[in-house]
Amino acid sequence: MTSTLTKAPTRYDLTRDEFGELLNGEPRYRLDQVWAGLYEQLADPADITNLPKALRARLDDELPLALDLVTESVSDNGDTVKFLWELDGGSRVETVLMLYPDRATVCVSSQAGCAMACGFCATGQAGFTRHLTTGEIVEQVVRAARTARASDRRVSNIVFMGMGEPMANLERVWSATERFHGDIGLSARHITISTVGIIPGIRALKDLPLPVNLAVSLHAANDVLRNELVPINKRYPIDDLLDACAEYLEVKNRRVSFEWAMIDGVNDRPSDAEELAELCWKLRPSAHVNLIPLNPTPGYPTRGTPLKRVYEFRDRLEELGANATVRRNRGTDIDAACGQLAAGQAVTLGKKRTASPST
Repeated sequence: MTSTLTKAPTRYDLTRDEFGELLNGEPRYRLDQVWAGLYEQLADPADITNLPKALRARLDDELPLALDLVTESVSDNGDTVKFLWELDGGSRVETVLMLYPDRATVCVSSQAGCAMACGFCATGQAGFTRHLTTGEIVEQVVRAARTARASDRRVSNIVFMGMGEPMANLERVWSATERFHGDIGLSARHITISTVGIIPGIRALKDLPLPVNLAVSLHAANDVLRNELVPINKRYPIDDLLDACAEYLEVKNRRVSFEWAMIDGVNDRPSDAEELAELCWKLRPSAHVNLIPLNPTPGYPTRGTPLKRVYEFRDRLEELGANATVRRNRGTDIDAACGQLAAGQAVTLGKKRTASPST
C-alpha cells in the first residue's frame, strides 16, 4: 500500500511556475500560450497551434498523460459517461460525466480505492490502493470536459464524490481545486468536496481561501447506526462532526449538505427522519439533505429503499422543517451511479443487513 507514486511529472502535475522553469529559454509569452492551451482550450500540446512544432513535440514527449483510458461506457439514454482509467503502477480509477441539457457535471475520484470501509459502497468494499496526484485529478476533469464539449456542453460543476475520501488526500485535492477555479474558470460555488466525516479535513478546508461546497456523507443520525454504516464515525462521532460543520458554516457561509443513501429497513424509518431533521436544524443555515436511493453493489446484499418510500421519507423531512431533495440515479446500468465505482476491483462480500423494526 502506498500513498502516492514518486515519478516524473505528467502533463497536469506542474504548477504554472514549474512550467515556467520547463520553458526556460523560450520567450516569456510562451508560458501564457501553453497554459491557456492546456486549461482554457483543453488542448493537447500537439494541438496548441500558436506554439512552434518543435516545442509542441517536446512538451508532448516530456509531459505524458497520466491516465490510460481502459474503457468508456455510455448509459442507455446517453446522459452519463463512465471512464475507467489505468494509472502508472497499475491501479485503476473511474470518473463519471453527467450531461444535462445545458451543462455538464464531472464526478471525480481522489484516491484509487478507499480506506473508509463503508459496507454499502463498492469503493469501500474494494479497499485502498493509493492517493491520486494533483495531475491525475486534474486530468480526469480535462478529458471529461473534452467529451462534454463534443456534445456541446460545458462543464459547470465538479463534485469530489468519485472513488476515495477527498479529505484523506486534501493537499492534492485542494491543489486541483485551485486549478479548476483559477485556470479552467469554474466558480468555487460550483465545486463540491465530500467527506464521510474526517473532522481534521473539514477544519483544514475551513481555513483555505475558496468558498467551495461541503457535502457530508451522513447516512445515519445516531452514533449506534452510523458506527455500523460508516466505521470512521467511531473516531469522529456525530456531535463532534456537527461542531466541525458549524465552524465551516461560520467561516464560509455556505450551506452544508448531508448525503443519505436510503437502505431498506435500515435508515428509512420515521424515527430516522425525525433524528435527521433534528441534526439539520442544529446548523444555521440548516443543512440540505440529498436522498440517494441505494444503488446495488456486489458486496452489500441489502436492497435500497423503494422509490415510493424514498419520496415519503422526503415529505416527512419537509413536514419537520428540513430541506430535502431526492437525487436522480444516473448511470446505474453502467455501474456509474453513487456508490457503484470500484474500477473493476474485487470487492469484499458483506452480510445482508437485517432490517430494524419500523419506529
